[in-house]
Amino acid sequence: MFSLRRFWAIVLKEFVQMRRDRFTFAMMVGIPLLQLVLFGYAINSDPRHLPMAVLSADNSEFSRSLVAAMRQSSYFDPTQIIETRAEAASLLRDGKAQFVLTIPEQFGRRVVRGEAPVVLLEADATDPSATGGAVSAFRTLAADALRRPLQGALGELIPQAPPLTVRIHADYNPEAITQYNIVPGLLGVILTLTMVMITALAMTRERERGTMEALLSTPVRPLEVMIGKIVPYITVGYLQMMLIITAAYFLFQVPMHGSLPTVLALSVIFIAANLSVGLTFSTIAGNQLQAVQLSVFFFLPSLLLSGFMFPFQGMPGWAQGLARLLPLTHYLRLVRGILLKGNTLSQSLTHVWPIAVFLVLVIMIGLKKYRRTLD
Repeated sequence: MFSLRRFWAIVLKEFVQMRRDRFTFAMMVGIPLLQLVLFGYAINSDPRHLPMAVLSADNSEFSRSLVAAMRQSSYFDPTQIIETRAEAASLLRDGKAQFVLTIPEQFGRRVVRGEAPVVLLEADATDPSATGGAVSAFRTLAADALRRPLQGALGELIPQAPPLTVRIHADYNPEAITQYNIVPGLLGVILTLTMVMITALAMTRERERGTMEALLSTPVRPLEVMIGKIVPYITVGYLQMMLIITAAYFLFQVPMHGSLPTVLALSVIFIAANLSVGLTFSTIAGNQLQAVQLSVFFFLPSLLLSGFMFPFQGMPGWAQGLARLLPLTHYLRLVRGILLKGNTLSQSLTHVWPIAVFLVLVIMIGLKKYRRTLD
């Protein structure tokens, strides 16, 4: 028969075990809190205040009114005034501006004449979800902005049709195909998940199997152990990359405008960074379960804040600052920049050095924890 006494003995035993395993209990509380904060405060599927550059060849009241309307709207944030088309292309390519607004010469005079002059809005459409809402709102915002200066004495000049013609150029992904944005991003996401978790189990597995003592009895130094455990998994990472790239090209027809060897060459730093994170976790964790929990705790913010699932520009400033500390954020920009925008090696190095700094810091932490483990 079912014994209530034995039942409560098992319940109490589990509570005691939970209290003793404080690390697991902290993960049980910490991961839901992390999800609550990220989804509640950082994640925004309708991004606002997107950075815009303005290339204006007109200094009339109408052009100033148009820029002011963009600044007052919640969608655009005109932060840069540029002078050449080369600057516009560079800002879009490097991801420093989400939009470039081009206002032609004699714009104000042509508005007064009712000629509906053309303004050009260029958008970095590699992530269609980041620009869709803003592009849809631009036509209405621009038309309303030009009607205000025509009030009063110029009221009779207000045309029935829109006072300007808007042309939208969705650069790098004109058809707004989400696979073009998601599939290259999977390179970074899959590498982060697998590389961190596999190496997080490396030293904890040896410790649980009793082979760690044999390793510690050898004259091998901590740095040699870490590098020796990382190098074999770099090969596994490249196998995963080739599988994803092949599927992206043949199954999803993702355009690859840049150099594939450049992607492969620069990816070694990202793979090594994730392997170092996993190995450092293995020196901290007491068993394989704790190593997996630490891996999940690292992977969750990387997935949510990097710009893979949700638009990066839609997050608040503090979340963007935290995301810039994660290697996946920079790697997604690197891969998408090369494959979708055709960035060269020199143009991609701006996304490489943050990953390299992260790699060095993690290795230093891992070496310190490894020596503490030796004691």
